[in-house]
This record gives sequence, structure tokens and C-alpha cells, in this order.
Amino acid sequence: MEIPENIQQQLNQFQQLQQQAQAISMQVQNVEIQIQETEKALEELKKTDESTEVFKQAGTLLIKVEYADALSDMEDKLETLGLRKQTMSRQEERVMKKLEEMQASIQSVMQGMGQ
Repeated sequence: MEIPENIQQQLNQFQQLQQQAQAISMQVQNVEIQIQETEKALEELKKTDESTEVFKQAGTLLIKVEYADALSDMEDKLETLGLRKQTMSRQEERVMKKLEEMQASIQSVMQGMGQ
């Protein structure tokens, strides 16, 4: 049984959407790892007092920064990563919903062909 061209196009779109969902999922995981690392660094920074020398990595260099600036930068980074994760999670949900809809549509058409 030959698959009609419109069904084949839907299957191709479905596969592309699956790949997109997988890529988004990997990005979400990467952001979660960055959040964990940033939270750990922030936790360690807060264990020290303001007189502690703090350095920030800039490429291959370590640059001395003020404690308050380092603290503020870490908190800002954590907030930004949190927002990025929210955005990507919403995008992931939309793609997964679209995948479910497409799968149902394709299955419906394929079942109709089999009769």
C-alpha cells in the first residue's frame, strides 16, 4: 500500500517536530545544569564575608571583582537562567502538544486507509 503524498508530508513534518522537541529538551537540560552550577556558586559565595577576595572568569583570565558586584552578577545570572528555562519549558510544552495532535491526525488517516 502506497502512502499518499499529503500523508508523507505530514509524517515528514512529524519527524521534524520530533527532532525540534528533542533539541529543546536538551537545551532545557543544559539550562537546568547551569542553574544548578550558579546556585552552588552563589551558595559558596554567600558562605564567605565581604572581605574575601573574589575573582570572576573572563575567558581564560581570572579578574578580581568586588564582592557585592560578584553577588549581584550571580543573582542576576540565576534570574536570567530561570526566565530562560520558563520560556523554553513553555516552548517544549507547545511542541509536545503539537506532536500529540499530529500523531492523532496521522493515526486517524492511516486507520481510515486501512479499511
